[in-house]
Amino acid sequence: MDASQKKRNAAEAALQFIEPGTVLGVGTGSTVNFLIDMLPDVRDRIDGVVSSSNASTALLQERGFEVRTLNETGDIDVYIDGADECNKHLQLIKGGGGALTREKVLAAAARRFVCIVDDSKLVGMLGRFPVPIEVLPMAQELVSRQLLKMRGHPIWREGFVTDNSNHILDVEDLQISNPPEMEARISQIPGVVTVGIFAARPADILLISGDGGIREMRA
Repeated sequence: MDASQKKRNAAEAALQFIEPGTVLGVGTGSTVNFLIDMLPDVRDRIDGVVSSSNASTALLQERGFEVRTLNETGDIDVYIDGADECNKHLQLIKGGGGALTREKVLAAAARRFVCIVDDSKLVGMLGRFPVPIEVLPMAQELVSRQLLKMRGHPIWREGFVTDNSNHILDVEDLQISNPPEMEARISQIPGVVTVGIFAARPADILLISGDGGIREMRA
């Protein structure tokens, strides 16, 4: 089974968590794009939609959804998003698409966070995928120096600006044996807006799509 079909299957499996009256948070990325394509089929179950990026907002609007802000909706019932990496503790690395700040906000506001991935994303230890960090532009070099002291190798995602008008550093070679500790440590560096380690607030449900079907993991 090719990767696109696995992503499509994972997205389809997430529809069961959209119950009647749901205020839905929608993430960003290739797997979520399959979900967005399917949402018109369950439109009658959705009371409101909040999006984690301008790109997802545009896709939702194309399908006839009115996208609301988190300030308007308050807490959301279900947040569905993908991940760049995940482990057996449902801790994640996210931000390959650059939407990590709004993704982390929606995850924090969600009563239930459902993460949809293909089986290539499940790893024993997080960190093979470079950790994205959103930084204030003026603090980019300061943050980079601090990350070098942590034995990471930050690379500026040149030519990319987030929806919040910030920069992204992709950090290679971080040894993430303790994801919550690493998340907290990097978050404390002045100038860091968000680190793409989702461990303090991991997923509640992980749907992993593989050749044998969907595997569900719960916290």
